[in-house]
Amino acid sequence: MDPTTDNAGQTGNPGDARSSLEALRAEIAKAVVGQDPAVTGLVVALLCRGHVLLEGVPGVAKTLLVRALASSLELETKRVQFTPDLMPSDVTGSLVYDARTAEFSFQPGPVFTNLLLADEINRTPPKTQSSLLEAMEERQVTVDGTPRPLPEPFLVAATQNPVEYEGTYPLPEAQLDRFLLKLTVPLPSRRDEIDVLTRHASGFDPRDLRAAGVRPVASAADLAAARAEVARTKVSPEITAYVVDLCRATRESPSLSLGVSPRGATALLSTARAWAWLTGRDYVTPDDVKALALPTLRHRVQLRPEAEMEGVTADSVINAILAHVPVPR
Repeated sequence: MDPTTDNAGQTGNPGDARSSLEALRAEIAKAVVGQDPAVTGLVVALLCRGHVLLEGVPGVAKTLLVRALASSLELETKRVQFTPDLMPSDVTGSLVYDARTAEFSFQPGPVFTNLLLADEINRTPPKTQSSLLEAMEERQVTVDGTPRPLPEPFLVAATQNPVEYEGTYPLPEAQLDRFLLKLTVPLPSRRDEIDVLTRHASGFDPRDLRAAGVRPVASAADLAAARAEVARTKVSPEITAYVVDLCRATRESPSLSLGVSPRGATALLSTARAWAWLTGRDYVTPDDVKALALPTLRHRVQLRPEAEMEGVTADSVINAILAHVPVPR
């Protein structure tokens, strides 16, 4: 995805919801260099009330990206470092016995926040990974039979390393499908890497974003107003049919053993609407759908083993489908 090349949001008037979200993207750029598509993906996820999986090799600023997003928002944020010995209750919270009252009281876990950074989520066993399923889907946590609602807004930003598999537990398909977007965070270009080193040489400290000038520029109210405007973005029947045709084509691809579900089709329509609104339009075009197809669908398909052995990737299959399915006029 490279929707950031369109100078999104420049049509918004100062002070409106779109300008606030544009300021958010600019503020993150003060700390993170050269990852504009990932920044845009995080903003789209906020607009769609979705969760994000960030994948990249160590040292490409995945964690810094989420921390910069949190520092740019007037929202509460917490971080969980996922490890093999982490228990589900360490994420959701648990009942604790109070000797003074002789009663059990609920102690909320770190999931009770607005923005949860799940760092290296694939380093913890499936039992602990699944503790996030209810939180991500229902936006609540059930402990001892009592459902406890999470704050609004609520977003999980999880990171994982794609190259080191020793001691990791691949995310199950059911949990992958709960992530709205899977964003790849690549190595920076030579120019961007020089910029990174120049900043560090000038005293930039990634652990102190306030000193780097990162300030809250958008609030929960701005986000709610933006979501209301996105909901009014028009979708023609032709665009809806185009999204359905793309997703159905993944189910018929000989390279895939698992295609995109109707949940994935709904997600693609939602992200395309958010991107259309960010670019200053009140209607969705086929190009909006194409721009968000890879990050929205790449984690919802499963390659056949023989295709994987031949070097086929999920992205290449989706790109081939985008080139093959007729585009509405």
